[in-house]
Amino acid sequence: MMKGINTYKQVDTSASVQTATPHQLIAMLYRGVLEALARAEGAIERKDIQARTQQINKALDIIGNLRGTLDKEKGGEVADSLETFYSAATAQLLLANKDNDVERVQRLIIEFGEMSDAWAQIPVEMHEVSAK
Repeated sequence: MMKGINTYKQVDTSASVQTATPHQLIAMLYRGVLEALARAEGAIERKDIQARTQQINKALDIIGNLRGTLDKEKGGEVADSLETFYSAATAQLLLANKDNDVERVQRLIIEFGEMSDAWAQIPVEMHEVSAK
């Protein structure tokens, strides 16, 4: 039963990605990193090393994808600031994984939550501009 549910979720996510705008894709990445961080937090609290490592690695992959969307020519200072943020978040996650540090993960949940909220506040008429 669980395998069927997971397959459905993958198909549903794949369909969403194929029809999403660039702005929506970034929002999906933010939701994904927040979900992975929350699961990592829970794994640390349960002392589940395997799940912690898996979820932190998932968050790192998503952050890598976010970094890959940056256009430094068009994005200027904003892209540079985001690059700095993503680099720092990567370093913090690597330390959180090494040290089994739930507080680092919790801080990142707050920071990525703020980033996600800020992204959601971009007016619809700016979506095409922000995605380029």
